[in-house]
Amino acid sequence: MSSFLDRAAMRLAVIAATASLAAVAWAGETQKPGYYGYGTAPTPAQVVGWAIGVRPDGQGLPPGSGSVSKGADIYADQCAACHGTFGEGEGRYPKLAGGEGTLRAERPEPTVGSYWPFATTLFDYINRAMPFPSPHALPADDVYAITAYVLNINNIVGNDFVADLNSLPKAKMPNRDSFIWNDPRPDTSAKECMKNCADPKKIKIESTAEGKDLTPRTTGPLDEMKPK
Repeated sequence: MSSFLDRAAMRLAVIAATASLAAVAWAGETQKPGYYGYGTAPTPAQVVGWAIGVRPDGQGLPPGSGSVSKGADIYADQCAACHGTFGEGEGRYPKLAGGEGTLRAERPEPTVGSYWPFATTLFDYINRAMPFPSPHALPADDVYAITAYVLNINNIVGNDFVADLNSLPKAKMPNRDSFIWNDPRPDTSAKECMKNCADPKKIKIESTAEGKDLTPRTTGPLDEMKPK
């Protein structure tokens, strides 16, 4: 009986030691910042499958091409039901064409032709988000073709235009030079100081927009809030 208990105790000791070593090894793995012991590193093929972003200069555009004429046919099947045959929009779906010179008007129309700064952004959006019922379902050639057609109905490219990774970044958008790429606004209106600084006891934080002409008097509870 004694020898049986001794052997059982030895086995338990071995199991405990093994579990302890495993715990130490696992703890060592979790010392890496941001590592929690889940998942595996993605393969290059997996990264390529998810990295679909296209930059303004065309970086990220895939191989392929599409003409305006081909795009007209694909657009009629995949896009016209929502955006209209010529980009005029159906119902409450957005317009894709028109709106030139309206951005400063009382009712601006920010379409692809009147507002968007880069043709490559159009490809990126169609590729990842369209068609609405089944986004990212179109092959690259079809996306290029639809992009070419939408640019054409906005009078940005001619009828013989073929969109591809070389020609698309060169398409000049009408509103391209109206964007301010470096935000001139400061992060805060407070001025830095090393001496004669404001007394912290006299600084108040207000939680109301009342009297600031920021919102109409009758909209939402924000206007009714009182300073704390």
